[in-house]
Amino acid sequence: MAGLEPLYAWARPAISRPQDALVCGIHWELIRHGYRCLGTGDQPGPDERKSELLPAGWEANKEVYTLRYKSMDDAHELLLKAIMVEDSMILNVMDRSSQKVADVTLAVADYINPEHLDDFHKVYKNTEELRTRITSGIIGPLGAPAGKARKEPESKEDEHWGENPLRLPPRQPMGTRAPSRPSPLSPFAVGGEDLNPFGGRSGGMIVDPLHSGIPHPGIDPSSGIPGRLPPGAVPPGARFDPFGPLGVGRSGPDPDHLPPPGYDDMFM
Repeated sequence: MAGLEPLYAWARPAISRPQDALVCGIHWELIRHGYRCLGTGDQPGPDERKSELLPAGWEANKEVYTLRYKSMDDAHELLLKAIMVEDSMILNVMDRSSQKVADVTLAVADYINPEHLDDFHKVYKNTEELRTRITSGIIGPLGAPAGKARKEPESKEDEHWGENPLRLPPRQPMGTRAPSRPSPLSPFAVGGEDLNPFGGRSGGMIVDPLHSGIPHPGIDPSSGIPGRLPPGAVPPGARFDPFGPLGVGRSGPDPDHLPPPGYDDMFM
């Protein structure tokens, strides 16, 4: 509870009972959440101003502590009454701006060591639990000041998709540039054409040396292939499927070498 130690040292002369120390801790939690103390009593007094310190006479009544607070943005004004009932303290807090009311009951012995009122480092215990009770029981129901609103986590849109291979990338909106396709030289591009029969990708099940991405000299079948086709045999722009090797050492399978469908049917 950073900041509580100097406050406790300042208020130590007025702290004579365990409930005084507990009120001091509750006061500091309200300060941490953007509130400032105006004074004591139900009604405002002259020349009041916001302060992080406890007002004079705050501990005068050991059975009922009455304090007033106002948020830094002036949106909330709280009336706090801490009422002692045997060994417990009942916190009743009303927001005068919205008329909302919140109640929390605390066992003093759960948070204060009565034999160590002179030692700040030993007087408080279970401080995280006390902070949680104040936050969930008072700040949450009544609303935190605007300056102390909890920061929302960053949007998941900023997450790097490459960090999780199982995540699907965000869908491209219409009109935007399509994502780049893998290079046909990539070994992972094999089979891409079979997945997308409408074109746009390379890499089918049949390795075609003319479209495999391997650099090769251009072929114009309309100009004729010596020893195989005469010039003008293939009209310009017409589809041309090679029916034989286009030179010595051509590698890769020939689509014509594949067996026809049903070749193992004895009745065909």
